[in-house]
Amino acid sequence: MLYIVIFFFMVSIFLYCLLGGADFGAGIVELTARGSSKERARKLISKAMAPIWEANHMWLIIAVVILFNAFPKIYSQVSISLYIPLILLLVGIVLRGTAFTFRHYDAVKDFSQEVYSKAFSYSSIMVSFFFGLVVGALVSGKIPVYPANFLDGYIFPWFNLFSISVGIFICSLFAFIASVFLLGDTADQELIKDFIIKSKIAIIVMVISGGLVFVSSLIEGVGFTKKFISNPISITLIAAATALLPLLWKVLSKGWKWLSRFLVGVQLSFIIGAFYSVYFPAIVKLRDAEDLTLYNSAAPEITLTLLAWALMVGSVIIFPSLFFLFKVFKLGRKEEPT
Repeated sequence: MLYIVIFFFMVSIFLYCLLGGADFGAGIVELTARGSSKERARKLISKAMAPIWEANHMWLIIAVVILFNAFPKIYSQVSISLYIPLILLLVGIVLRGTAFTFRHYDAVKDFSQEVYSKAFSYSSIMVSFFFGLVVGALVSGKIPVYPANFLDGYIFPWFNLFSISVGIFICSLFAFIASVFLLGDTADQELIKDFIIKSKIAIIVMVISGGLVFVSSLIEGVGFTKKFISNPISITLIAAATALLPLLWKVLSKGWKWLSRFLVGVQLSFIIGAFYSVYFPAIVKLRDAEDLTLYNSAAPEITLTLLAWALMVGSVIIFPSLFFLFKVFKLGRKEEPT
């Protein structure tokens, strides 16, 4: 039953990065909109996100519930050591959702719309950055079990060059996912060209920030770079993700929106797989104690069994319902060319 729980945990993380990442990235993309297309891009993003943005957070909730029940040691350590970036991440999610709701449903259209839009975009960057910051902190090996002082225990584990570089990389990754996803939600040729340019820029930033992750790991003594280049699985997966880029551009130029989204999903799975294959099964790398893994931190068997059955039964309800949601609001929607 442990492997069933791990499977659902990994799937929930992947889907949150893909679907939630597309939503967060949309806020980043909106911030870069300029000129005559700015208002049209804003309306497109609101129209694309309105039916499903709340549903995407379901995957984060599932991941947190799995951690709390199946891996309580990991949940406890993360909640204590990284409570500052986690609180800031949650504040960003609330601020972002509030701003988007007021902007989309406010009956009075005045200057406040611009305030809501700025709050939406900057909080999207905030959430993406702190999400990456937490990921970097988890694998940095800087989290102490017995901190010497407040800074040592609750600031330095996440406020370092490696974690910051991972945060920047996640921002660029989410912006790239959003750019590709938004291409399939419009027939406006000017917006399509704009999103293609933005996706290319996001890729350049991804490459640069990805390089910074490797360099910072050497500077900080994290060990990520050495482990990555010595791991054949990680090398193979990142090579596959890179090889997909030419095919993705060709598909985008053909206007095959669902195939392009599928390829982005595949590419994201390669990137996540390449990153985590270096550390699996560890979730939290501790500085002065044994790493917390999916094996040594697992709950009793009875808890895992009940949770596994709950996840399997729940998936029978969740996945068809999610498909129906997309069918109604995405697949079945007709776009009018402008």
